[in-house]
Amino acid sequence: MLNSIINLSKELIKIPSISPLDLGCQEILAQKLKKIGFIIENIKINRTSNLWAYKGHGKTLTFVGHTDVVPAGNIKKWKIHPFQPIVINDYLFGRGSADMKGSISAMICATENFLKKYNFHKGRISFLLTSDEESRACDGTKKIVQILKKRKEKINYCLVGEPTSNKILGDCIKNGRRGSLSAVITIYGIQGHIAYPNLAENPIHKSIVFIKKLINLELDRGNDYFKPSCLQIFFISSGKLNITNMIPDSIKIGLNIRYTPEIKKKNIVLKIEEMLKKNSLKNKISWFFSGDPFLTSSGKLLQVTKSSIQKILKISPYLSTSGGTSDGRFFPLLKSEIIELGPVNKTIHKINECVKVQDLYLLSKIYENILKKLFL
Repeated sequence: MLNSIINLSKELIKIPSISPLDLGCQEILAQKLKKIGFIIENIKINRTSNLWAYKGHGKTLTFVGHTDVVPAGNIKKWKIHPFQPIVINDYLFGRGSADMKGSISAMICATENFLKKYNFHKGRISFLLTSDEESRACDGTKKIVQILKKRKEKINYCLVGEPTSNKILGDCIKNGRRGSLSAVITIYGIQGHIAYPNLAENPIHKSIVFIKKLINLELDRGNDYFKPSCLQIFFISSGKLNITNMIPDSIKIGLNIRYTPEIKKKNIVLKIEEMLKKNSLKNKISWFFSGDPFLTSSGKLLQVTKSSIQKILKISPYLSTSGGTSDGRFFPLLKSEIIELGPVNKTIHKINECVKVQDLYLLSKIYENILKKLFL
């Protein structure tokens, strides 16, 4: 099985599927799934390719992944060409090896192996793959979940193959994620000559107190599963660098809030808009919503994933809700149990992205054991 996983991973990595383009990855996977009896549905939305595939009936486990990758960066800094995968010292190098073409390959091979042994299994196995997870995430999993909802599909278990392991394979299971909400705030002043500030109104000076309050804003205190919500400013811009004698007429502030279930999105919006009002700042604010927080605190999927890791790796994983967002955030709409388990995340999005070959084999064995525990 190891050779099958590595060969499939290499075949996918060779395709420079920079988000939101798939460029044929899903066709390779669809053909493999079709050979083992899966019903295939390709759903193209704008430039995004989506694959929905399923086999069986009853309670459903959906393997969730993405075939798109981030850009390679400076190719000259790579040990190898990022889209010419190679194994060096038992590590598979290439863009997407860890995030997440390697884990997709492990999922596919685990399913193939399971079906060879137990073709008359209980339940339904399915795959939902997209090509826009690394970009806007608007025409991929989000839209497909909405389609499945309209069809009254039921997904009981959602297993996302994101690279969740920290130091060694299987040491961490993500059983939830924080919500993500961004805003761009424009604060207005009055443009004027910098030597005559009395004839202008400097929006930068006006905003300093507000910015300090933003930085120190306490939204909640978290809970047993989540650290407190966190607000970070990611840009501040105003004026032009080559004009030194003019007070600008506005300042733009970009911020992102990663928030817990202890606070609602609407209450975050109200808090910040009220702060702007109290500081008497003329403003315009645009909000960008990425996803609400989710949590799987218990359930069969979590239980069998823990026991599978313990069986295959002889370690006890810990649970975490840290890190960024994932496509798991769209599955609460279907009331699914959601967990994430994948390779070590040390090199994801970096130059020389790589994954340990043995880890992909062991990950596939864990996925296969999860299938056994759910459907036999």
